[in-house]
Amino acid sequence: MLRTENIEHAVQRNRDELFRFGTALIFIVGIMLFTIVRTDGGIDGILMVAAAMIGGYMAMNIGANDVANNVGPAVGSQAITLTGAIFIAAFFEAGGALVAGGDVVGTIKSGIIDPDLVADRDTFIWLMIAALLAAAVWLNFATVIGAPVSTTHSIVGGVLGAGIAASGWGIADWSVVGKIAASWVISPLMGGLIAAGFLYLIKHSITYKRDVLAAANRMVPVLVAFMAWAFATYLMLKGVKKLVQVPFPVAVLIGCAVAVAVYVIMRPYIRRMTGRLENRKASVNELFTVPLIFAAALLSFAHGANDVANAVGPLAGINEAISQGGISARAGIPIWVMAVGAIGISLGLALYGPKLIRTVGSEITELDKIRAFCIAMAAAITVIIASQLGLPVSSTHIAVGGVFGVGFLREYIKSSYARMLDDIRSHHADSDPKAVEDFLAQFDAADVGAKGEMLRDMKAQASADRLLGKQERRGLGRVHRVELVKRNLLLRIAAAWIITVPVAAVLAAMFFFMIRGMLLP
Repeated sequence: MLRTENIEHAVQRNRDELFRFGTALIFIVGIMLFTIVRTDGGIDGILMVAAAMIGGYMAMNIGANDVANNVGPAVGSQAITLTGAIFIAAFFEAGGALVAGGDVVGTIKSGIIDPDLVADRDTFIWLMIAALLAAAVWLNFATVIGAPVSTTHSIVGGVLGAGIAASGWGIADWSVVGKIAASWVISPLMGGLIAAGFLYLIKHSITYKRDVLAAANRMVPVLVAFMAWAFATYLMLKGVKKLVQVPFPVAVLIGCAVAVAVYVIMRPYIRRMTGRLENRKASVNELFTVPLIFAAALLSFAHGANDVANAVGPLAGINEAISQGGISARAGIPIWVMAVGAIGISLGLALYGPKLIRTVGSEITELDKIRAFCIAMAAAITVIIASQLGLPVSSTHIAVGGVFGVGFLREYIKSSYARMLDDIRSHHADSDPKAVEDFLAQFDAADVGAKGEMLRDMKAQASADRLLGKQERRGLGRVHRVELVKRNLLLRIAAAWIITVPVAAVLAAMFFFMIRGMLLP
C-alpha cells in the first residue's frame, strides 16, 4: 500500500513537471511560428526566429524568478493566497509591460557597452542573442536552486561578456560596471535598513502600547497614507515614465494628493475594523491586509513597466538591426515584441514562480502582515531615494534585503527581551516564585515606557542583592540568543548575487563564440 502511494505521488509530481514543461514549450513554439510568418526567410529570418524564441524564454525566467519579490512577502504573510498572488501579479505585470512599457527601450542596457565599437550588424545580432541566452540560462539555474537574483544584472552581465568577446575589453564602460558592483551592497542594505526602521516604528507606536487598537486607530491611517504617497510617487517616476516624463517635484505633489485622499478614506475604515477586533497585537495584522494587496499589484505594475526591457530590449535591438540593416543604441519596440515579454513574464510566474515566492515569502524568515507591509514600503521608498541620488539599485536586492532586515531586527528584539527576562529572574532569585511570575506578567503587559521604568527601578537595587554577577547574566543572554533568519539561505542568495554578472558574462562570451563559429563562412 505504502509503495503504491509513493509511486502515485512520484507519478503526480512528474505529471505536474511535464505539464509545466509542455506549456512552456507550446509558448516557445508559438513564438517561433508567429515569427516565421513575419520573416522573409534566409539567415536573417532564422536569426529573428531564434532571437524571438530566446526572448520568450528570457521573459518566462523573469516571471519565474524576479516577480516573486513583489508578491512573496504578501503570500508569506497570508494576506493573499498563492493562487491569488499569481493572478494579481500576472495581470499587473502584463498590464505594466503593455501600457507603460514604453515606445523606446535602450537595447544597450545602462550604457554597458559602446555600440559604435561593434564591428558590423551581424556581430551586433550575434552579441545580443548570446547576451539574451546567457541571462536566461543563468536565471533558469538560479530559479532551480531557489536563489532570487537580479534580472537586470543578468542581462547586463550577458551584454558585457558578449561585447568583450566581440570587440575586446575597450568596449565596456567600466564605471557602469563599478556602479553595478556597488549595488550589491547598496540595494540590500538600504532595503533592509528602511524595512527594519518601519517595523521598529510600528512596534513602538502600536504593538508595544497597552491599548493597541487605540494606537492603531491613530497610526495605521497615517502609515497607509504614507504608503500611498510612496507608491504614487514611485509609479510617477518609474511606472509611467515611458508614457509621460514627470519631474520629481510634480511626482511628489501627486503623491501627496493621493496620500491625503487615502488618509480620508482609511480613517473611518480602520475605525470600523478596530471596533470588531480584540485588543491584542495579533489583531493589528488584520488592518494591513488590504494595503498589502494594493502594494503587490502596484509593485507588479511598475516591475512590468520597467523590467520588460530586460527581456525584449535586446530582442527589439535585433529586430531593428535586421529590419533597418544597421546598429542602433536605442530601438523602437513593436507591439508584438512587447507582447512576447508581457505574456512570457506572466506565464513564467504561473508555471515556475511559486518556488521563489515561497522562498522570499516564508523560507528566509517568518513574515506576518506588518512585516510584509514594511518590506513593500522599503521597496518603494528605496527606489525613490536611489533614483534621486543617482545610486544603482536592484528591485530584487531591495526586496530580499527588506526580508532579511525585518528578520534580523526580530532576532535582536527577541534576544534583548530574553536577556531582560534573565536579568529580572537573577534579581528576584530569592523571591517567592509566584511573586516573580506576577512581576513578569506585569512586565509583559506594560508598554515600552513602563518596561523601562520597571527595569530602572529593579537595577537600582544594591549589587549585593543580586544572585548573579554581570558576567553570568551576559552568559545567560548568549544562551538565549535567537536565530530567526536562515543563515544557509543568506549565504546562498548573497553568493548568487555576487556571481550573477561574471557568470552571465562568461556564458555570453561562450555563446557568442559558438554562434559566430556556426554562422561564419
